Amino acid sequence: MKSISRIWFPMVALAGLVIPILVLHAQGGRAGSLAKNVAPPTSPVTGNAATGKGLYYSFGCYACHGYNGETGARPFVGRWGNLSTEQAFITFLRGRANVAPLTPSTSMPNFGEASLPDKQAKDIYAYIRTFKSSAPDVKDIPAFNAILEGAKQRKE
Repeated sequence: MKSISRIWFPMVALAGLVIPILVLHAQGGRAGSLAKNVAPPTSPVTGNAATGKGLYYSFGCYACHGYNGETGARPFVGRWGNLSTEQAFITFLRGRANVAPLTPSTSMPNFGEASLPDKQAKDIYAYIRTFKSSAPDVKDIPAFNAILEGAKQRKE
């Protein structure tokens, strides 16, 4: 009995890591998916990405959105809805601040123009637009391929 648990526990633990990756991969073409390298919009950007990088870190954006936009509590690489244009991004920031300045609907801080001027918002947007997805294809995940190969051998 002990040898069975030695085999199954690592397999179950590994499956817990691999299954979310498979789900994201299966959603590849859907809005909000992080599985594929979804290119950002091509609308014009007037901000300075280098300046925006500093602002992204100084405002603490990385705490929820990750250092490259695809990790953390609120990843956004591949989810370009509120980020489709520079103006949409600023409208999102301002709208949140105007609608519920004291009780935000999410944990994201409200950014009115007094706390984040348009120029700085455009710089942050320019930096965000440099993010690319680095999620691997399923075929490039060795642990997953080992699980599939093991399952195939047991089936035969």
